[in-house]
Amino acid sequence: MEKQTAAAATTTRAGANGSSRATKPDHFLPHIQGLRAIAVLLVVVYHFWPGRLTGGYIGVDVFFVISGFLITQQLTRQLERTDRIALPSFYAKRARRLLPAAITVLIFASLATLFIMPLSSLTENVREILASTFYVENWVLAVNSVDYLAAANEASLVQHYWSLSLEEQFYLFWPVLLLGASVVAMKFLKGKRWLALISVLGIVGVVSFVLSIVNTAVDPASAYFVTYTRVWEFAVGGALALLPRWRPVRAWQSNILGWGGVIVVLACGYLFNQATPFPGYMAAIPVLGTAAIIVAHHREKPWDAGRVLSFRPIAFIGDISYSLYLWHWPLIIIAPYIPGWGLSIWNRIALFLFCFVIAWATKRFIEDPTRQWTFFTSRRPRVTMIGVVAVMAVSSLFAGTAWAVQQPKYDTEAAQLADTLANPPECFGAASGPTDGLNPIDPLCVNPALEGQIIPSPGFGNADRPRHPDCLSTLNDATVRDCQFGSDAADAPQIALIGDSHAYALMDPFIDMAEKNGWHLTTYLKGGCPWTTTPLLAKDAFAASCDSWRDSLTDQLAAHPPFNAIFTAALTDRNVPGTADDEQTAAIGYGEAWKQVLDRGTPIVTMVDNPSWEDDPNKCLRTEAEADCTEPRDEGLAEFDPIALAASGAATQGQDVTLLDFSDTYCTAEECSAVIGGANVYRDTDHLTRTFAFTLEPFLERAMTAALGR
Repeated sequence: MEKQTAAAATTTRAGANGSSRATKPDHFLPHIQGLRAIAVLLVVVYHFWPGRLTGGYIGVDVFFVISGFLITQQLTRQLERTDRIALPSFYAKRARRLLPAAITVLIFASLATLFIMPLSSLTENVREILASTFYVENWVLAVNSVDYLAAANEASLVQHYWSLSLEEQFYLFWPVLLLGASVVAMKFLKGKRWLALISVLGIVGVVSFVLSIVNTAVDPASAYFVTYTRVWEFAVGGALALLPRWRPVRAWQSNILGWGGVIVVLACGYLFNQATPFPGYMAAIPVLGTAAIIVAHHREKPWDAGRVLSFRPIAFIGDISYSLYLWHWPLIIIAPYIPGWGLSIWNRIALFLFCFVIAWATKRFIEDPTRQWTFFTSRRPRVTMIGVVAVMAVSSLFAGTAWAVQQPKYDTEAAQLADTLANPPECFGAASGPTDGLNPIDPLCVNPALEGQIIPSPGFGNADRPRHPDCLSTLNDATVRDCQFGSDAADAPQIALIGDSHAYALMDPFIDMAEKNGWHLTTYLKGGCPWTTTPLLAKDAFAASCDSWRDSLTDQLAAHPPFNAIFTAALTDRNVPGTADDEQTAAIGYGEAWKQVLDRGTPIVTMVDNPSWEDDPNKCLRTEAEADCTEPRDEGLAEFDPIALAASGAATQGQDVTLLDFSDTYCTAEECSAVIGGANVYRDTDHLTRTFAFTLEPFLERAMTAALGR
């Protein structure tokens, strides 16, 4: 799932770059604004050009350390002055600082869901807008991150609010924790408040760090989002606030730490990638780099790190960092659905610059005025909290309206699609040819009534998914889920469907075949884990779960009476270069896995993988003509398909393996189409729509019937 969603939620100084010119407090550290600028640029550039800055997601960790430092510093100063923490006042100030801009963007997201985004995104967007409104988005993503297919779906408009949610949760419990430690110190530790505070911070930080390491190894998808794996990052910042003696005294020490920290943070942004185990122990590198920058406060000389980070252009980006983060992500998500816009290099640059403009405007006209609005600042904190409830209700109302208006349209599309599947028109989808997977279809099937038709519509294509998601083992789930369908008769032919999510895409047609023909179908499916002995390139928790799943599958197939026929399919990894050694290694892996059942007399039917697209073709189909939404054949189809090579090798050795190849149905000699015979082929970059999968059913059924007859 995904690091494609790192976020930045910060606490900027009062009166900076706004209409108010409040005097800066003595404890203000100007270079923190420069550090914010580094963090938010890492995140924003990563989201605009993820292939160029593969570790930009670490910007969020920089912000967590900053927040831990500033909030702990603020709370401990209050404890020293008054022996208490005014919790209502603290929460009210946080709400006035963060909520107005956040709710503004959430309302914008609701309007975009209503007027711009495709129907297929309705459920995810509304659910996550509501979760973000109440600051539980990180937990919603953690729960959904276990779904391999959900991870492959287009991100919601507000997925980036996960870190805002996590920070708000930190703001809720952190002052209570510090206040509790202070009370214990005054009553039981003879007033040794500092000892109590640092002890609590140390315990919480160490426990959180251990949990982060363990959970990242065991369940990295959810570990990325949950609160308890991130608290230690705030604790590191808090330690800097409680241990001022850690800060360097001499300028050369400050510069070594400051410039060293900058190099470390930027290097992490450049060198880290999707394969980096994160957060876990690897997060300690950018976290410690951030800590080094924070303590590097010397700024007397022009070359001092603290001075450079305080330069006005850099500080300006830090000033607007909160709004910049809030706006950049939904604008990126919306852009492909704006007619004539898209995300070409120049469009990306223009949108990138526009994000800065709208972020400045939001800070100037929303953040600063509402934070200083005397209607709230001159009254008790409970007035602010009433305002919080009110704006959350408004955000919920906008999200609810989007749902109320769009849901009937969603239901109508679903009903029309069901009717099309029940009564498909002639020559629909794969029936239009030019191949049945084995032989040419001659003459070609042509239905003029399908000209210009796209079923399901581009706005609904992403929602046209297989049913029975409980039959697909996801991410780190190594459980072999052997779902059963069709006839339970003792003499019913036994067939199996085995493979990854590309095999799962064909599951509903296979269920239909089994029910019509009196077959008994057993499915063995795991997302991202093809039926082969070739190990995955990554060596992470998912790879371990895939290995475990394959071992268990081998045991179950050995214990099961021989199947009468097996069908298998898998995604072809287009990142593997087409060298002779790679071809041989990949093909051998499939051959070795199949040998177990072939030796027991079970025939295998398989197929060449469908094309893969650089971007979801549904985006193009919503804004461009169908003829303009194509992918070059040599880019869509893999340079080589190991399943095809394995099937060819098995056939040469006289083994009973049938290979179906629909490549010429998907593609002409030059390009691959997003719509074939009026059917929308893809629900994302490489998974078939449920509708198009059903148009393959007659050809799959013919091949399976032939295999069963042998």
